[in-house]
Amino acid sequence: MEVPDLSVLRRPLVNALAVLAADAPVQAAWVDRHGVMVDEIALDFDHAFRTAGRLIEHRQLSADAVTALRQIDALLVDMSGQAQADRWTRDALAGDSGWSRARHLARQVLIELSGKWDHNLPDIQAIR
Repeated sequence: MEVPDLSVLRRPLVNALAVLAADAPVQAAWVDRHGVMVDEIALDFDHAFRTAGRLIEHRQLSADAVTALRQIDALLVDMSGQAQADRWTRDALAGDSGWSRARHLARQVLIELSGKWDHNLPDIQAIR
């Protein structure tokens, strides 16, 4: 069976992981530059992760990468909720252990996907 060109799904995943993997000051600058809330980092990851099923199906991601992606997803879900609103601030990006763990996992996946974790962050278009 011929594997379709899945780059159209790979690029959003790499972009979302690039933002998630970036150092906290870089993430904060990205949030400011685009005029979005910190949760946009997680929302972009969620959208990319939800569409990554085809990459998984066609074995374009290793078992380790899939495990790390699932861990990131679970971590971000666990950080959510009104009771944890303080974890979704610019300051939390630098000091929260959940963001640190998500950053570490995202870097692992990016290294596997592209050989490096430090990527240019994507521009986004926030619709208001």
